[in-house]
Amino acid sequence: MMPPRFPVSAEQIDRVVAVFYAAIRKHEVLGPVFGAHVTDWPAHEAKIAAFWRNAILYERSYEGSPMQAHMRAGNVHAEHFPTWLMLFDETLRRTLPADSAAGWSALAHRIGAGLRMGVENMQPMRGGPPVLR
Repeated sequence: MMPPRFPVSAEQIDRVVAVFYAAIRKHEVLGPVFGAHVTDWPAHEAKIAAFWRNAILYERSYEGSPMQAHMRAGNVHAEHFPTWLMLFDETLRRTLPADSAAGWSALAHRIGAGLRMGVENMQPMRGGPPVLR
């Protein structure tokens, strides 16, 4: 069994996910983006917690493709990611010890950069040439 990427427990992951999505549901921009797709918040939170347990604790409990989910959504835009990361960082700082929060934040920023790039590359440039695939 591999050690976690940084010191965090499955229970802490569940807590961060719950606190974060409580903030998301109240957010004036991101709340409607998520609300357009999430009909079962407990199931969504369980799936995202499984994603993070896989990414941090190396559990194999997550199945899915975050990139495909974000691209399929249709209302997720590159400009949403800085706000998402800001809220996530705030949640991490309020919920975890500093070393765990810093490690998780760095991982979230790497993942967020990849997702943002994927979403951005799928959006046609206004006034520019079409994206050919």
